[in-house]
Amino acid sequence: HVQLVESGGGSVQAGGSLRLSCEVSGYTYPRGCLGWFRQISGKEREGVAAIGKDGLPTYVDSVKGRFTISKDNAKNTLYLQMENLKPEDTAMYYCALRFAGCPVTWYALEYDYWGQGTQVTVS
Repeated sequence: HVQLVESGGGSVQAGGSLRLSCEVSGYTYPRGCLGWFRQISGKEREGVAAIGKDGLPTYVDSVKGRFTISKDNAKNTLYLQMENLKPEDTAMYYCALRFAGCPVTWYALEYDYWGQGTQVTVS
């Protein structure tokens, strides 16, 4: 049974920082790909960042240089350090697990398990 639980969301002022966490259970690292997605109300879910078994991160252009994805295999925890937050970053953030390696695209359907989401609001 695979379960992902996000935490760390909240409300911050523009330019502020947040660290999101995703605790993963029922899965042993580093077999697959872990990713962060976000969904703005009324819009489609979009990829944010991903990290695979090699520990190398990928990011969408809109967050590159501001967000950092990392993982702690010993803790089975995925992180997203978010800095210089902007109002357009406001969204529900989800972590996701893909059993295969990280894809080269950002299709949400390529991920097998999802967390419940954590809300990030930037004003």
